[in-house]
Amino acid sequence: MLVDIFVPFWGDPGLLYETVESVRSQTDPRWRLTVIDDAYPDDSVPAYFAALEDPRVTYLRHEANQGLIAGFQESIDRATLPLVVVLGCDDILHPNYVALIARTFGAHPSVGIIQPGVRVIDEAGEPSRALVDLVKQRVLAPRAADGPVVLEGEHLATSLIRGDWLYWPSLALRTDLVQGTRFREDLPIILDLALLMDLAFSGASLLYTPETAFSYRRHRASASQRSLLDGRRFDDERRYYGEVRARAREMGWRTTANAAGLRLFSRLHAIAELPRVVRHGTRNGVAAVARHILAP
Repeated sequence: MLVDIFVPFWGDPGLLYETVESVRSQTDPRWRLTVIDDAYPDDSVPAYFAALEDPRVTYLRHEANQGLIAGFQESIDRATLPLVVVLGCDDILHPNYVALIARTFGAHPSVGIIQPGVRVIDEAGEPSRALVDLVKQRVLAPRAADGPVVLEGEHLATSLIRGDWLYWPSLALRTDLVQGTRFREDLPIILDLALLMDLAFSGASLLYTPETAFSYRRHRASASQRSLLDGRRFDDERRYYGEVRARAREMGWRTTANAAGLRLFSRLHAIAELPRVVRHGTRNGVAAVARHILAP
């Protein structure tokens, strides 16, 4: 066994079942799946897993809702196999996912993070062409036409803080590295970026392979999207970028510090979102976007 796959669940049961079936359809059998039900109020969910009768799949249910951050951390803490994946409860593994991760890890066993190629879909499973994904995949992601690209240390930290081009649910992480890092409870919207930056600061490396093996579902009404309208996301981002700038300066990573201070793509994101926040957001949301664009 190689890959521990965890699915913290709170959401649409139908989409969850699609996610589970995508895991069970892997061509490489070196995986096990654990679903962590965060007390979702639907008796059909435990009934589905009771009828599944698949020894590769474990279903756990909380007695009371604990929230997303707790689910993420529990997933990491429970992992015992060499690699761990914290999969979204509505995302889809392509049949080649585990095979690709296994082949990549076998060739690069010291790598701490593996990012496969990702296809972005909408709520209905159709291809999504959101601006944020076009920027992630065509501007921010490293060019990998000739095969996998490895980033580490300051190069990785600079790449991520310039603009987070990764898709967290698709990542396979080395369990022994990630279990030494905790999720930031004070950064609920960008907790994945904060954890990955901690790994980069500790010297971890990331391998990006362009071979597509994952479908990431982007929702217009997600918590991340709501946080744009009420201002939380950009306030958290600005505060966190300041932390990264100070930490990078202490380490002598000038390129990372400069990228964090400029936060160019984060500002451009705020500019792109400003009209929508003005139309549909709160007064605090508009003020937060303006601060993020203009503040040094």
